[in-house]
Amino acid sequence: MFIPFFQNLRDHAVPVSLREYLSFLEALRADLITYDPEGFYYLARSAMVKDERNLDKFDVAFAKTFEGLDQITLDQVMEKVDLPADWLHSMAEKHLSEEEKAEIEALGGFEKLMETLKKRLEEQKKRHQGGNKWIGTGGTSPFGADGYNPEGVRIGQEKSRHQRAVKVWDKREFKNFDDKVELGTRNIKVALKRLRKWARDGAHEELDLNGTIRATAEHGYLDVKTRPERRNAVKVLLFLDVGGSMDPHIKVVEELFSAAKSEFKHLEHFYFHNCLYEGVWRDNKRRWTEQTPTWEILRTYGPDYKCIFVGDASMSPYEIAYPGGANEHWNEEAGQVWLERCRNQWSSSLWINPVPEKYWSYTQSIKMIKEIFEENMVPMTLAGLEKGMKDLTR
Repeated sequence: MFIPFFQNLRDHAVPVSLREYLSFLEALRADLITYDPEGFYYLARSAMVKDERNLDKFDVAFAKTFEGLDQITLDQVMEKVDLPADWLHSMAEKHLSEEEKAEIEALGGFEKLMETLKKRLEEQKKRHQGGNKWIGTGGTSPFGADGYNPEGVRIGQEKSRHQRAVKVWDKREFKNFDDKVELGTRNIKVALKRLRKWARDGAHEELDLNGTIRATAEHGYLDVKTRPERRNAVKVLLFLDVGGSMDPHIKVVEELFSAAKSEFKHLEHFYFHNCLYEGVWRDNKRRWTEQTPTWEILRTYGPDYKCIFVGDASMSPYEIAYPGGANEHWNEEAGQVWLERCRNQWSSSLWINPVPEKYWSYTQSIKMIKEIFEENMVPMTLAGLEKGMKDLTR
C-alpha cells in the first residue's frame, strides 16, 4: 500500500532506491513503530533520505501522499485499498471485545470478522463520540483531522482548530527572524564594528563639547554648540536563507540579524530559500503573495551597498546550476545567474555560512557557491565574521 508513497518520492526527485524502500517496509514489519504518526514520519525519512538537501522534497512528497485521508470513506477503504491482513487483525484487536471476537469466529471466521469490524467503524463514525482511531475525524486520534489531540498530526484539513498539531505536512510555513534578540549578540556586534565608516548626519542632537568651550571663550558667555550625531554610514544589504535545512541555525542567525539591525543605520534585509531567484520577500508569512522582484532590488540599491548573504548553501546542485531546479517553484533562470548579477552590482559581497567550515568540502553546492563568490565565504564564527567584515572594507 506504500507504492504510491515510493512513487511520489521519485516524482519529487528524492533519490530513493528500491533497497531503501524495502528496508522501510522491513522496519514496518518489525513493528518499530505502531500507531505513532510522528514515529512513522521519522522512520520513513531516516530510511529513504540519505542527504539533508532532500529533506524539503521528502516533506512535499509525504504531504502529497497522505493528503486528504480524512475525506476517504470507509467503503472506499474496504473496496479500493488493499490493506494487509495483519493491519486488519490489529484493528479488530483494537475495536472488538474478546467476547465479540469469539462469537464472530464461531459464526464464520475472518470474513465475518471483517464484516463486523466494518459495521463497528461505521457506527463509530455516525455517532461522532470522539473516537481514537489511528486515522480519525472529530475525535482524539493522533493522526487525522477535525479533532483534538495534544500532540497530533493534521492531514488534509484546511485550517487548524486547536493549534495543537506537531506537524502539518501539507502547509509549510517559515517564521521571520527576530531582530530584537539581545542575549549573545554582544560579541557579534564587536565583530560587525569592523565594517564601519563614521559620518555625521541627521539633526544637531549631540553636544559639541570642544565647540562649546571655544565659543564660550570667544563670546564671554555660555554658548552651547551641538552637532549631528556620528553614525555608521555603511550601507548593508542582507539576504537571509530561511526554512528547510536552515532551521537548526535559527538561533545564531537571529543573533546575527539582531546585532546587524542595531549596528547599521542603513540596513535592508530580504529573505530567500536555498538559492537566490527572481523574487525575494520581507515577511515569511506572506512570501507567496508579497514578493519583491530581484530585478527591483538590483535597480534600487546602488553599488555603494555592502551585500551579505547568510545561508548554509546546502541544496541540490541543480538548484544553482539549472533553470527549473528550484525546490518550491519553476525558476526560468538558474540561481547562479542571479547570484552573479548580485556580484556584478555589489562588488563588496560576502556569503556567511553557519555550517562548520570543516564540512564544506563534503557538500557540492557549498563548493559551487563558494566559487561564485570567488572564495569570499566565511563561517559564522566570531573569527569568520571579523575576517568577512575586514574583507568587505577593502
